[in-house]
Amino acid sequence: MSDLRRLLDEGKPIFGTDGVRGVAGSDLTPELALAIGRAAGGWLRTGPVLVGRDTRRSGSMLSEALQAGFHAAGIDTVDVGVMPSGGISYLTESTSATMGAVVSASHNPAGDNGIKLLAARGTKLPDSVERELEERLRSGAMTSAVGPAIGYRIEDGSGMAAYLDHLASSSRYSLSGISIALDCANGAAYKAAPELFDRLKADVIVHNAEPDGNNINAGCGATHPEFLASVAGGRIGLAFDGDADRLIAVDEDGNVANGDVIMAIVARHMKQQGRLKKDKVVATVMSNLGFRRSMDEAGIEIVETKVGDRYVAEAMEEHGAVLGGEQSGHVIFTEYARTGDGLLTAVQLLNVVAGTGKELRELRAGAITEYPQVLVNVEVGRARNLDDAPGLKARIAEVEAELGENGRVLVRPSGTEPLLRIMVEAPSESDARRYAEALAEAARHSFSQQVG
Repeated sequence: MSDLRRLLDEGKPIFGTDGVRGVAGSDLTPELALAIGRAAGGWLRTGPVLVGRDTRRSGSMLSEALQAGFHAAGIDTVDVGVMPSGGISYLTESTSATMGAVVSASHNPAGDNGIKLLAARGTKLPDSVERELEERLRSGAMTSAVGPAIGYRIEDGSGMAAYLDHLASSSRYSLSGISIALDCANGAAYKAAPELFDRLKADVIVHNAEPDGNNINAGCGATHPEFLASVAGGRIGLAFDGDADRLIAVDEDGNVANGDVIMAIVARHMKQQGRLKKDKVVATVMSNLGFRRSMDEAGIEIVETKVGDRYVAEAMEEHGAVLGGEQSGHVIFTEYARTGDGLLTAVQLLNVVAGTGKELRELRAGAITEYPQVLVNVEVGRARNLDDAPGLKARIAEVEAELGENGRVLVRPSGTEPLLRIMVEAPSESDARRYAEALAEAARHSFSQQVG
């Protein structure tokens, strides 16, 4: 179990912001998956645990190893096979499952994989529980069931139908007459998305729905919307990522609509219908200035969080918001789901199209004007405290003063790498890039002096 031993010896966290993730067979081995299942099963004490995965070649290996760990701890598992992560969340909450598990690395390349554990209500496990599971791994105190107490695996292929029924019931309109192009990223949505939108009577063409275990996210899907923009041919494009928890859309002119655009359109429509509870949305610090101005214009309050759909979900629960999301395309509709679900987001976006009778490009033009946004990463090692870099802080203040209300600066340390992330929004991309590079140079100078 060298991978686990190495993590324990180095004292590094095993669970990151989105579960355990790494190169399959190297960082994330069957031995580690087995250990995670045993640790979680010992903490859980009772099952069953619902387990699903995306289309990666390593998925069945890791899923079976994870389930073997639960079985060793005396916990039964229900294997639903390949399914969007939103479906795994929905089924975890709507069945007798006491925990859910998603074996996927989401938008990462095919060689990566991950394990994300869900609470019984379909949400990500709290940080405190993940820390407790890490302590179990570090202590080596594993539950070992014997004889008839050993857990076993049940295959259940009925979950997909229940999930699609749920998604279809969330649609307030038939999508008849709406022409769409789907990019399934050769991932978990490859069967679910075409079936769903056929059921809703949309005119559908499908791309990248032939997974071979190695082509997931390869030049396609939500991380490569330019592919769909090039082939949609005047249709509304809907691009999902590997586990289909995010959506990036493309309008009839081939313009990409990210999570900010989608939320702006849907939030304004929901408010007009009286469905936007407390007239609030939750968004992260990365949301575009154009989104912020759109919400202000519409009389909608923004609750701001750190980057990460986990933090969006927590803030939504705290503030009673029914809509929240990220620029990356993770959008949460608490009326129907506990987590981001790209298929659900697509249904809700197309419902605005169907309900208003407007094309997506028209809805976009009326909802949001995006500001060019430039992001520059600066390597700064461990020295990332802005309070210790007065030269950088002064330069930030200068740039903010020059931009005034026509731009925005966000400088923050990466949560996972020794980097400082510098984001600038401005009326033109050239201005945004010029200011971002100036701040990057100030950061390099300030932190080189600090290290020296």
